[in-house]
Amino acid sequence: MEKTPLSPQGTRTSGRIGRRLRVLLTIPAAGLLLSGCTLPSFGVSKGVTKSSVQVFHLWQWFSVGAVVIGALVLALIGYAIVRYRRKDESAIPKQSQYHIPLELLYTIVPIIIVIVLFVATLIVENPEVSNPRTDVVVNVNAFQWGWKFSYPGHAVVVVGQTTQSPTMVVPANTNVHVNLTSTDVVHGFYVKEFNFSRYALPGVTNQFTFNAVKTGVYSGQCTQLCGLYHSLMFFKVKVVSPATYDQWLLDNRNVSAATAAANATALQNNPYLSSQSTQSAAN
Repeated sequence: MEKTPLSPQGTRTSGRIGRRLRVLLTIPAAGLLLSGCTLPSFGVSKGVTKSSVQVFHLWQWFSVGAVVIGALVLALIGYAIVRYRRKDESAIPKQSQYHIPLELLYTIVPIIIVIVLFVATLIVENPEVSNPRTDVVVNVNAFQWGWKFSYPGHAVVVVGQTTQSPTMVVPANTNVHVNLTSTDVVHGFYVKEFNFSRYALPGVTNQFTFNAVKTGVYSGQCTQLCGLYHSLMFFKVKVVSPATYDQWLLDNRNVSAATAAANATALQNNPYLSSQSTQSAAN
């Protein structure tokens, strides 16, 4: 039995449908590839603090939800394009309205999704602002263009500016409370491995608490354009065991806190004198 060849019109129509389907599949695939998204992290590091791990998992679920909803929307758009394409240019498509069950569905479901996202965000963010009680307190002061880390009650002060990258030493698996201030302009306290950033504002004390669960040395920097040497305003956070932290405090109590504070004041008054700056405690 001989097959009936397709008419030129039928060939053109099927060709157009094939091209449209390829475009519909290519666009989301290209977007995924160009985004540089990595699975299952979706482009975000897990971090080394308790809060950063929670934020990481929240981001994962948000990303999965966005992918599912985006795929559903694209599928519905593609279905509408193919199913309801105009076949006869002279005919008016069938008109319909007031599909109550469908309207209720696409109204109620997004509301439920927003509520779930809101509750999940509250659960993760509340520990960020709870500031639990702790005996480990560090006063962090930002200035053009450096950092001062003071340990109240221990007579230990660490100061450094521009290329010196002073080190803030903290114990692991311990709540560390930070009082963040600025001497002159707005600065940004940012530690990449903590997935955390907070402004240092003149005349305002920003308070936060973090708990690092992994020892190591992590880089930090100012993230707010604050003047000529903003790009050199780095610091480090060194997370050590509690026993090592206690020993570090004892070893650095020999350094006069008054001298360290005086050196810090000199740096703030004349930040260009980097050669005269002093780091009051060893890294």
